[in-house]
Amino acid sequence: MTNSARLIAVSEPRQAEAVVLVLHGGAGRRDNPMVSPTQLSVLRMVPIAKRVAMADRRRLAVYRLLNSTRGWDTDHTPVDDVHWALDQLGEGFGSGLPVGLVGHSLGGRAAILAARRPEVRSVVALNPWVYPADGNTDLTGRRVLIAHGTDDRIASPQKAAAVAQGLQRTADVSFVRVEGGKHAMLRRHRTFDRLAADFAAATLLADRTPRGVVAQALAGDSVIDV
Repeated sequence: MTNSARLIAVSEPRQAEAVVLVLHGGAGRRDNPMVSPTQLSVLRMVPIAKRVAMADRRRLAVYRLLNSTRGWDTDHTPVDDVHWALDQLGEGFGSGLPVGLVGHSLGGRAAILAARRPEVRSVVALNPWVYPADGNTDLTGRRVLIAHGTDDRIASPQKAAAVAQGLQRTADVSFVRVEGGKHAMLRRHRTFDRLAADFAAATLLADRTPRGVVAQALAGDSVIDV
């Protein structure tokens, strides 16, 4: 039996003006088991998705994606699941709505690599697990925020910073160093939640006035400490 990706609605306004897709991380397992809605890597994205929805419940449609399998299988990666999800959302909302991707860990990597889709306007990658070549992705016209905890011992903040620098060749990219933040985002969780929600809303809704760190990022600051 083939595992299938699933979309979970968080907020579905009647007249959405933009869509945010929230992507989980999680390490691989033997035999490519199906993603469980109760695994920790999935659950840790629930409050982030809710915070994004709270940014504007009347205009932001928010969905969580459950990948078809755990981890990053070379035959079918989380990027393939993102493409499937964007196709589904395009059928539901039409191709005209801008899309923001918010991902953690491997979900952060999937967000970066899938952001070449024409409907994607912005990316938030939280403690992303990345490889150096990911910085070569052409994201012309996109806004990218990479937020990484300085105490992350699972995904390298240094690698993420290098990828952010590489992406700056084609996109508007800011790298936010979250002091004391760890991979699971339990410490400084309000900071991670707020960055994701504020950046998504500011880049997808034309009349939003960014504040704080997001205002700095959209003003062109390439490295920000919080």
